[in-house]
Amino acid sequence: MSNTVGVRNLWRHVLALILVFFTAFPIYVVIMTSLDPTGGIASDSWLPVKFSFSNYTKLFTDPRIPYLSWMRNSLIIASATAVTSVMIGAASAFAFSRMRFKGRKIGLQALLLVQVFPSFLSLSAIYVIMERIYLVVPALGLGSIWGLYLIYIGGAMGINAWLLKGFLDTIPMELDESARIDGASVPQIYWLIFFPLASPVLAVTAVLSFIGTFNEFVLASLFLQDVDKRTVAVGLQQFVGGQYEQVWGPFAAGSIIASIPLVIIFLSMQRYIIGGLTAGAIKG
Repeated sequence: MSNTVGVRNLWRHVLALILVFFTAFPIYVVIMTSLDPTGGIASDSWLPVKFSFSNYTKLFTDPRIPYLSWMRNSLIIASATAVTSVMIGAASAFAFSRMRFKGRKIGLQALLLVQVFPSFLSLSAIYVIMERIYLVVPALGLGSIWGLYLIYIGGAMGINAWLLKGFLDTIPMELDESARIDGASVPQIYWLIFFPLASPVLAVTAVLSFIGTFNEFVLASLFLQDVDKRTVAVGLQQFVGGQYEQVWGPFAAGSIIASIPLVIIFLSMQRYIIGGLTAGAIKG
């Protein structure tokens, strides 16, 4: 009987191994390419011709490659965007879920409607606006990382508000009513009841916002033209974006290093992420 069950489950193990292979193989290629100074991704062999860390050292020693500046810019923008978008989204979700005011339903529908249209439709308008802002406040205008930060948080309210509102709706209203009976104000309910209960989904929102902003390329490539002010995604593109030359070794090495903060954040927040993704299914 056990042999029969083992044969029936064999296809599941085979399928799992195939999926693991397809998932891990691109990572293997990138790692091998970063260790091959000859550009292993373009060679006929899946193994490096010779192992070397020259691609990694080139990122930090070549004066033409401000890699540390790219990483710093990406970390600053992604961290600031994650924190700000969570704060704005949480406040918006609390207002839409717990308060009753004129225009509430229209506001929710408007936020949902805005998400229907792809973001690249507004690129030209945003470009002109940031160009005008640069004439008044250069630090917040076109070509600045803080101007790009303003663009990111401007587009983060809609999806975050809807995500957090869906979670907040599962928290019983009796908690709010009990707090009001005890004399709690709305800000106290927000900080002392909503925030502790919503910490898992807030962590999920922050991590997703950080990863999405860190990896974003289209807006960053359009608004950051100065080499030193580029993000790591835009900066690394110069290695493979040439018409006649692609340098895959430094590109792969830079990608490996850039993935380290994302892995650290994901692993450190894993407990909250799992709780946030399953919170909606266990509440109510």
